[in-house]
Amino acid sequence: MSDSYNILNVDQVVAYQGEPGAYSHLACKHCFPDWHMIHCASFTQALKKVEEGVAHYAMIPVENSTAGRVEEIYRELKGTELYVVKEHFEPVNHCLIGTSGLSLDAIERIGSHPQALAQCSNNIQLLNATPVAMYDTAGAAKLLAQSQEQGLAVISSSLAAELYGLTILKEHFNDVAGNTTRFLVFSKQQKMPVYEEGQRYITSFMFKVRNIPAALYKAMGGFATYGINMLKLESYMLDGQFTATQFYVDVEAHFQSPSMQAALEELRFFSEDLRILGTYYADSYRI
Repeated sequence: MSDSYNILNVDQVVAYQGEPGAYSHLACKHCFPDWHMIHCASFTQALKKVEEGVAHYAMIPVENSTAGRVEEIYRELKGTELYVVKEHFEPVNHCLIGTSGLSLDAIERIGSHPQALAQCSNNIQLLNATPVAMYDTAGAAKLLAQSQEQGLAVISSSLAAELYGLTILKEHFNDVAGNTTRFLVFSKQQKMPVYEEGQRYITSFMFKVRNIPAALYKAMGGFATYGINMLKLESYMLDGQFTATQFYVDVEAHFQSPSMQAALEELRFFSEDLRILGTYYADSYRI
């Protein structure tokens, strides 16, 4: 159920970026199969649907096993007050899609989202085609269906091919088998699970280091001291300043565990603007 929803039942509405048939749409269908789904033109719009109370959750991609991080979302994080309540790993089977009758040797250009182009770059080169960046994988399929442009193929999902009446020219077009995208689910309310020994949790947080020598080393030292596994550490600049660096971190620990509390105490001493984004169960994909 997509795009038509009862505003009185927003607790079963999830927003995502992209046109119907996008991989974010597939992730929503797998996580929340009976929910209403709202497609948005940007990550900003999807997050705002939650902030404004129009949607209960936003499903946002953050990294891919082949192409790395989805950079846009890290710029959005510093401007949102939403919490992370769930992670989901979605297998990505890119399909090369074209209009009826288009042959592989007639393809001149291949369009898709830059992430999809990066995940299929070797196969694009093998066809001697020019990559064309578009805002969305399913949006590329929709555009091709409307334009019927000669010599153009797009990279998208099999669902998009079905929705827009296009032909799958080649399945498994991604360069690497097992291509997978990690999604985070954002909510207006923090929904931290109750801490239980032996359960696997992920805690995500952001902080800014003080501009002093070895600040990051000292800030992160407590996690090594207390045996906390760090899963992800991303850095990006703030407001165009080379001295103000923001970090995004995922660790394998519950926020309320004694070791995590001790590590955070040490972190606070060497950093500023610490914000806990959320603690949630580790996805079964990690096991």
